[in-house]
Amino acid sequence: MNIVILSRSFALYSTQSLYKAAVNRGHHVRIIDYMMCDLYIKNGIFTIYHLGEELDSVDAIIPRIGVNVTDYGSLVIRHFEQMNIFTTMSSESLIRTRNKFGSLQLLANNGIPVPDTAISWNYENLDQFVNIFGTHPAVIKLLSSTHGDGVIRSDNPKMSTALMEAFLKLNHDVLIQRFITESTGSDIRAFVVGNKLVAAMERIAQTGEFRSNIHRGALSKPVRLTKEEIHIARESAKIMGLKIAGVDIMRSNKGPAVIEVNASPGLEGIETTTRVNVAKSIINYIEQKKKGSDDGD
Repeated sequence: MNIVILSRSFALYSTQSLYKAAVNRGHHVRIIDYMMCDLYIKNGIFTIYHLGEELDSVDAIIPRIGVNVTDYGSLVIRHFEQMNIFTTMSSESLIRTRNKFGSLQLLANNGIPVPDTAISWNYENLDQFVNIFGTHPAVIKLLSSTHGDGVIRSDNPKMSTALMEAFLKLNHDVLIQRFITESTGSDIRAFVVGNKLVAAMERIAQTGEFRSNIHRGALSKPVRLTKEEIHIARESAKIMGLKIAGVDIMRSNKGPAVIEVNASPGLEGIETTTRVNVAKSIINYIEQKKKGSDDGD
């Protein structure tokens, strides 16, 4: 197969891992910077050019779209979709997952447990709004963020009001979430490929830090999930329309709760922690789907 990995840089671990896995399976692979793609619609025909060269003879794409360029990245994916080229992530699922509150709305509406969460743009009511859960600490989050950026723990209502007011005045969408005390500093990343759980790890934050992101120095270790957690991870990916997803889960006194579903989850943390070749699972998934398509399934 001719596979295109949509990525800003070959130097990224995830890009390299996917490239190696595809080449090892005998595929021809190109790494394309999607921000350098030109999209054309002429006489109803869709074409894509990268640095002046038309992209043709493409069998499948693996999008690795950054948070800050979601809009253009989704347009590139949609163009490939209109050209009937297989993609591991649809343009709609990318857009759907990038809004944290919108994602939680969909998950909760489909029976997936999520932390108590609220959002508001009402400046006049912030003092009352931040007390909606009746307790602190709370977590303040930007709707579009990654690696723990724009995620702040607030220990009292006054601090929550000040943080939300500051973000809103800067025209940033922001939500407030109940702080799950019993999960302080730890969460689970469950990696789903083709509706199958392929790997899972627990991430533990450094002392004095509540954010358990690997990019912030968190430790990680393989973890065995319960049947309920496996079901929740698989269903969350399915609800968001993702065939490849990193589902972040917190263990609370009330049971597991999904805090986020990632459309372009990084591979470095999960592969180095679990020793599972997740990239190979992704390539195998593409092969299976393409074979099914060729067979008329």
